[in-house]
Amino acid sequence: MSSPAATLGTAGAVTTAGVLRSLNVGLPRDVAWHGRTVHTAVWKRPVDGPRPVRRLNIDGDGQGDLAGHGGEQRAVFVYQLGSYRYWRAALGRDDLEPGIFGENFTVEGLADDEVCIGDRYQIGDAVFEVTQPRVTCYRVGIRLDDPQMPARLVAEHRPGFYFRVLAEGAVQAGDDIVKVGSGPEGMTIAEIDALLYLPGRSRHQVARALRIPALSPGWRSSFQQILEQKSGGGNAGLVAAAPPPAWPGFRPLAVARIEPETPTISSIYLADPGGAALPAALPGQFLTLRLRPDATGQPVLRNYSLSGAPGTGQYRISVKREPHGAGSGFLHARVRVGDELEVGAPRGTFTLRPGPAPVLLISAGVGATPVLAMLHALAAEGSSRTIWWLHGARTPADEAFAAESRALVAGLPGARRLVCLSQPAPGDNVDDQYSGGRLAGPVLSALDLPRHAEAYICGPDRFMADISAALVALGIDAGRIHTEIFGASPAQTPGIAATPVRPPHQPAGEPGTGPLVSFARSALATRWDPSHGSLLDLAEACDVPVRWSCRTGVCHNCQTTVVAGTVRYSPEPVDPPADGTVLICCAQPGEDLTLDL
Repeated sequence: MSSPAATLGTAGAVTTAGVLRSLNVGLPRDVAWHGRTVHTAVWKRPVDGPRPVRRLNIDGDGQGDLAGHGGEQRAVFVYQLGSYRYWRAALGRDDLEPGIFGENFTVEGLADDEVCIGDRYQIGDAVFEVTQPRVTCYRVGIRLDDPQMPARLVAEHRPGFYFRVLAEGAVQAGDDIVKVGSGPEGMTIAEIDALLYLPGRSRHQVARALRIPALSPGWRSSFQQILEQKSGGGNAGLVAAAPPPAWPGFRPLAVARIEPETPTISSIYLADPGGAALPAALPGQFLTLRLRPDATGQPVLRNYSLSGAPGTGQYRISVKREPHGAGSGFLHARVRVGDELEVGAPRGTFTLRPGPAPVLLISAGVGATPVLAMLHALAAEGSSRTIWWLHGARTPADEAFAAESRALVAGLPGARRLVCLSQPAPGDNVDDQYSGGRLAGPVLSALDLPRHAEAYICGPDRFMADISAALVALGIDAGRIHTEIFGASPAQTPGIAATPVRPPHQPAGEPGTGPLVSFARSALATRWDPSHGSLLDLAEACDVPVRWSCRTGVCHNCQTTVVAGTVRYSPEPVDPPADGTVLICCAQPGEDLTLDL
């Protein structure tokens, strides 16, 4: 009977590469951490005797956060005794026992600077393929009681790696590790890990990585984003990149014109007071306005998407007056032509992607503003792309930019327009570009939309969630669906048990005496106190929604736009973020600071 390795085929000589010294498993548990509950399976314990290894797991093992761990590409995590010896010396610790790094296989051999993506190994009755390095994660810091470990694993080139299971079978401690195949390109785990997380990467090396079939889809997507990145700053493989802001902080812009669009929406045109042309914005970006609507002079920060044509030398924002809205009420009731407003430079990554793919511009209500800017950009370049303008409004009177969008669509040979009216009145003057009912999944499924389109969606949160789900159900890849959120973005706190959502508030305890930190989207400003440690800690103390994973300046999930002010880092991130942004997990304010949070 042939071995699994023989049936799979091999490349080169079959050699013994190491030994499985410890087989470790553990199921998810709840762990108390900084006043919260973390659901994690990072606690692994050695087990004796053989254990079946299956496509997704080892019997008796599990993962607490399947978004970042586990699955076919990350079925088994491997760490080396060579790295154990390194960390015992570097950390001055003698308590590092097998499984403490969260690994399933503690092995002798298989060093990160020798094992390559795509290498194949037989251990016991099972066969494995190397897919990617470890995912950076704060939970290894919890397990080792050292919050800097996620950064050190990357910076010191000892991340460990994942196997996928090619042939299921039983394994046990003491089994030889037999190499049965080599990955193409010969790119090691340490090399691949540094290519994503550390500075100094080369496009040539990124292109090499993309030629490795065994590389996991997540890492492949990250490298593809790096290869396509146009701007020089930041790391598009970790977070969406945008050009640096055209100016720091706020500058005065003059109100050049005000035009009503509907009974509740008005457009405000902003210009340089001296008459100079304003820097061009990307279609879909927004401005941050610092308003002072009352006698106290306390600023109110609001983000408004640009809605006008690009490259005109002026900016247009279109603002809906919200009931009891401090910012929108001030702009509608008190701002006049000739007034000056404090304005931050155009920002945001919800922008029109170049290329030939069809475009779906989908909006509801005042959510039309950023996608209207995209439609203007497509019209200005005379685009031949297939374009759909899909909009939802209550009545024709509530449809902002009706004549404008109709004219732009008419001038584009591949464009179509459909407006869904949820509350049409008898006698409304409509034509075949209108439809009764809400803009929802059934409407989209009847339109024969191109499945390879890039979709841009803006509107109320529920609308965006429903439309996104409907597009995925129609076969459009979720990676091609882009949404813009006017308010605070949803939090991303991997592994943290859900708690009741609280509106942003001042932190508990005595007020700080340091720089004023303003969270623009959350309409909150508070004084800094060093006891918080980092801007991320401060945001969490205020229940401001945040996104993070490593908490040590590696993963860039917490990258946040700086509207005004400066920061200092402690510790320094392993790879600096894009200009105009900050990694809040390891930063403190250097002066009064305004963040797009």
